[in-house]
Amino acid sequence: MPTPATHLICGVDEAGRGPLAGPVCAAAVILDPTRPIPGLKDSKRLSAAKRSLLAEQIRRRALAWHVGWASVAEIQRLNILHASLLAMRRAVLGLTPPPHLALVDGNRCPQLPMPAQALVKGDALEDCISAASILAKTERDKEMRRIADSYPQYGFERHAGYPVPEHLTALETYGPCPEHRANFGPVKKQMQKQPPG
Repeated sequence: MPTPATHLICGVDEAGRGPLAGPVCAAAVILDPTRPIPGLKDSKRLSAAKRSLLAEQIRRRALAWHVGWASVAEIQRLNILHASLLAMRRAVLGLTPPPHLALVDGNRCPQLPMPAQALVKGDALEDCISAASILAKTERDKEMRRIADSYPQYGFERHAGYPVPEHLTALETYGPCPEHRANFGPVKKQMQKQPPG
């Protein structure tokens, strides 16, 4: 049995369940109790600048961190819930050293080789989940800016693929691109309007 000093707990969270485009990203973080990071909270309650600053501190001070992804193709094959759980599993399995316990934001846990506990609103309750939330959000935003270079007409660098009016207008004007999730309602609707190619 590990002693409390060696009992490693990771926080797990994802970013990107709601967007109409792009992959879903998950992060797993084991914080170092000897190197606290002030200001950790749910990434949605932080400015982009504050998230970036905290993400850099997390990467420097955490005992371990890892980011996992599920692609648009996997989202379409599995559905967004199971793709999110897959990304979370990949994030946790990438940790070195492996944790003894995973605390997962939400009400479902991925299949893991160690005990896991789901915590609704866990990103507001546990610093390790807050850290995972911040890493997942900043990494996914970075990926969406990269995708925007290939598809500048959609404004992915501004809205990260979420169904904001600007994105919905661009989707209607240009139709979907390969990074759009074909099984999400607004994308499916536009695909049905497209003439067969």
